[in-house]
Amino acid sequence: MAAADGNANERIAEQVGASKVTVLKWRERYQEAGLAGLEDQPRSGRPRTLDHRAIVSATLTPPPKKYGVTHWSSRLLGRHLGIGNKSVATAWREYGVQPWRSQTFKFSTDPELVAKVNDVVGLYLDPPENAIVLCVDEKSQIQALDRTAPMLPMQPGLPERRTHDYKRHGTTTLFAALQIATGEVTAACKPRHRHQEFLAFLKQIARAYPDQELHLVMDNYSTHKKAEVRAWLDRHPRIQIHFTPTSASWMNLVEVWFGIIEKQAIHRGSFGSVKDLNAKIRAFINGWNDRCHPFVWTKTADEILKKADRKTTSNTLH
Repeated sequence: MAAADGNANERIAEQVGASKVTVLKWRERYQEAGLAGLEDQPRSGRPRTLDHRAIVSATLTPPPKKYGVTHWSSRLLGRHLGIGNKSVATAWREYGVQPWRSQTFKFSTDPELVAKVNDVVGLYLDPPENAIVLCVDEKSQIQALDRTAPMLPMQPGLPERRTHDYKRHGTTTLFAALQIATGEVTAACKPRHRHQEFLAFLKQIARAYPDQELHLVMDNYSTHKKAEVRAWLDRHPRIQIHFTPTSASWMNLVEVWFGIIEKQAIHRGSFGSVKDLNAKIRAFINGWNDRCHPFVWTKTADEILKKADRKTTSNTLH
């Protein structure tokens, strides 16, 4: 079709990601046999004798107890079936089966799941006019780890290297509020993780945004619902709280930012004291706010709830 539009073979090869030889081959097959020439033709070599579907079916069956393993390896399954492990690996690649991988999942049991998802996603996709939406959470128990020897810097052909052992010098808790419109972060480091520290951080947020209506997205941690915290919020009606569903703190966008600061400033750092750790965190926050950007939420509430709707696996009535 590209050739019919007058494109040169070199141009067609660039468009379809193939070589010029391949383009010439398929044009020649079409010229000789029309559409029939584009179908698969008999291939050379011995026909396949192993049924890959049977191999995959055996893979999806738990290993017998006599093996004492939780999942198949290609060599163990090959020995079990009396075939080579390469044949097993080929079947796995063909069907996209990866027994060595494992992932976790969690279903929310929140009775207000639908209402909370619609509420939080609505704030992200259509925030109230003339109001500020902040995602608030805390990253607790950040350890000030000091390596037992100086780090070796990165060199051509060598990554940065550090000792596997370390000394602990205490912990800090990072309280953070991410503004979804800009990505700017208001934060504070506290020595403990109690409702007193959280209330102090709420007051800091109120001072940072003194006149605007505030909508705070946060999870269901008990500190956030303490009587003292609720009483303070009642006295400040311009600050409204929106809770994420139980077991769905991933809906809080500040968690994305926590992942960034962990990777870029904390995980590979070496800190001789909690004071050093706090200074590093504050330096990162200052640098982040100079180059900050918003995190764009793309999923609608209906898309999230569709994935969260568990399929019935049993009709047992007892």
